[in-house]
Amino acid sequence: MKKKIPIIFDTDPGIDDAAALTILLTNPAFDVRLITSVAGNVSVDKTTLNVLKLTHFFKREDVAVARGAEKPLVREYHDAANIHGESGMPGYVFQTPTTEAMSIDAVEAMFNALVTSPEKVTLVAVGAFTNLAKLLTIHPEAMTHIARVIVMGGSLSGGNMTSVAEFNVFTDPDAAKIVFESGLDITMIGLDVTLKALLKSEIMTTLSNMNHTGQMLMQLFSYYGDGSMQAGKPMHDVNTLFYLLAPEKFTLQDYWVDVVTDGPAIGATVADIHARTHQTTNIHVAMAVDVAAFNAWYLLEINKINDGMVNAGKLEN
Repeated sequence: MKKKIPIIFDTDPGIDDAAALTILLTNPAFDVRLITSVAGNVSVDKTTLNVLKLTHFFKREDVAVARGAEKPLVREYHDAANIHGESGMPGYVFQTPTTEAMSIDAVEAMFNALVTSPEKVTLVAVGAFTNLAKLLTIHPEAMTHIARVIVMGGSLSGGNMTSVAEFNVFTDPDAAKIVFESGLDITMIGLDVTLKALLKSEIMTTLSNMNHTGQMLMQLFSYYGDGSMQAGKPMHDVNTLFYLLAPEKFTLQDYWVDVVTDGPAIGATVADIHARTHQTTNIHVAMAVDVAAFNAWYLLEINKINDGMVNAGKLEN
């Protein structure tokens, strides 16, 4: 049996975040040390509540949850409720969580989880990178306890917020710059692959007939403003976990990647492809993914979740 992967998961649920948390909380390959929330898709109050709803849904109240940053480091905060709905997870009425977020904030919770861990921990960030940037700035000594960082963010092939900027980086480009230039081992799972790894309509139809978890996800997906039910829905954040479990399904290229923090290209992630300005690299960039394998894997993961593993809620009227 493979050793479990110790993980701190930083997130802003968000519908595709919920799809990722579904795997994180139910797959025994992950040793979830902490889940932290951040303002992104919706406000941090809502993202924190959404994490707690999901830990309760999957009967994982043992997983600690910490509330994170309520706004970017420098810029004004703007949500993505137009994509994820006002609550961040519309379409399904979850039971009221029985646990609360920790009394300390996400940065201190991350630091404590890292320095008390007997082994290095993988950080997975699928929202704005504000919490991570604060951690590295306030507690630089935490870096020696981090195995690697997997981020959903960025793009070398065009953006989804502007022509060049992806949402998570665009939301807090100053934080992304700090993280990208930290010297940590960072893998960028950006739009270059997540807009290819779409959940196909036939897969989603199968999900809805599978179990309580599949029904819950399908109700969320029906309110998800990204992609379409016909062409498929991008599961951006899920790809980080697929990469951790099946890295051979991805094609990576090492580049030096700069983050633009001002001007009309703010939020852009620019790779020095020709090595004109840097003689080294800082990011492993995912450039391709096995889409068929992704769809088959996600279906298999959800199929493994039996109804006894969840506190089922109900569909919204």
